[in-house]
Amino acid sequence: MTIDPLRTSEETLEKYRNYVNPSIANLLKFAGFAVPEKDASGIYIRDLAGNEYLDCVGGFGAFSLGHLHPRVVQAVQNQLQKEALKSHYFMSTELADLCELLSEVTPGDLQYSFICNSGTEAVEGALKAARAHTGRPVFVGAINGFHGKTFGSLSVSGREVYKKPFYPLLPETRHVPFGDSAAMAEAVDERTAAVILEVIQGEGGVILPPGGYLRDVRRICDERGALLILDEVRTAFGRTGEMFASEHYGVIPDIVTMAKALGGGVMPIGAFSAKPPIWHSLFDANPYLHSSTFGGNPLACAAAVAAIRATIDEDLCDRSAALGEKLLSGLQEMTARHPAHIKEARGKGLLAGIEFLLDDFAALVITACGRRKLLVAYSLNNPKVIRIEPPLIISKTELDRAISIIDESVSETAKMVEGLG
Repeated sequence: MTIDPLRTSEETLEKYRNYVNPSIANLLKFAGFAVPEKDASGIYIRDLAGNEYLDCVGGFGAFSLGHLHPRVVQAVQNQLQKEALKSHYFMSTELADLCELLSEVTPGDLQYSFICNSGTEAVEGALKAARAHTGRPVFVGAINGFHGKTFGSLSVSGREVYKKPFYPLLPETRHVPFGDSAAMAEAVDERTAAVILEVIQGEGGVILPPGGYLRDVRRICDERGALLILDEVRTAFGRTGEMFASEHYGVIPDIVTMAKALGGGVMPIGAFSAKPPIWHSLFDANPYLHSSTFGGNPLACAAAVAAIRATIDEDLCDRSAALGEKLLSGLQEMTARHPAHIKEARGKGLLAGIEFLLDDFAALVITACGRRKLLVAYSLNNPKVIRIEPPLIISKTELDRAISIIDESVSETAKMVEGLG
């Protein structure tokens, strides 16, 4: 059967408007992405019209191994021949194997893990674990932090535009500037259950912590008896050049959350891992105090084990570190060529951001990149920033091509903006 790309695109767009999300439909059409995806492999996505895009959005971190990594696909196919979902009446070998592997690769003594379906679910579980262990009500997060959009996760996130329509949210949450140790020391007290921070703020615009900041937060939490939750949903599994971004800063959390790359780009999965005393507080009195019907299903666990093994066996942490230096160097050279329009390029590993000086400049650059068949990411909590998050398997040649396209797109946008001025 031959597919008519134009007709299918129009039909899909109409279905989005009628049944999915009219605003998303209009936005995608305006940005030039109204043709549906057809397939994807490696670092490329193809649409129904035959266009092939170099993917430097990377599923916002989900495609660290690229699209359809053969090792992960094979693991899922093998598992599907045996069992897809668990019955909950018996133990699961796949779940046990994954939790054992997570205890080996997570920093410090984070021995136990709960497997769920997404990053925001992982954060919800981490918040509950902190409350159960400390008996305290207050959570402290960072301004412009992003932890998800369910109620608890949204409550500890730090941008009002996504929170205000849903008030009241979780009570007794506080937010302080990211990187400000003095403000954190003032906010954390004897009523604080936990501080929750991204190691590197992703949706906030790829904001790296100042030197010594995370160590200060660790010390403050220890002094006040609060827990430290590090959100590594975006940064875990090699994205920044280490298996976990916290390893760059020598800080071990009490609880870590993860998702995105954990599923190897094939299955949705999230998890949170914690130290043994926290686990005992959460589950000893009632082993079902926190549970999930689909969390820890064999298919997702098989994918996650394969994804972690592939990350290790293919030395993707070291690859990310090396290519990240190349990426950042290229973006900083580009910044020097456009001082009137770019404030800064920053990043760690294959997670980089370019912050522009003007509102809407980033959105125009994203559109210009799209016309050149390159996908880069928008930052929800800082619309002046575009993010570059390619799969860790990207080649040097493809990375050079991406940098060149971004440079061309910035130049085009600059000329347009200057012409309007």
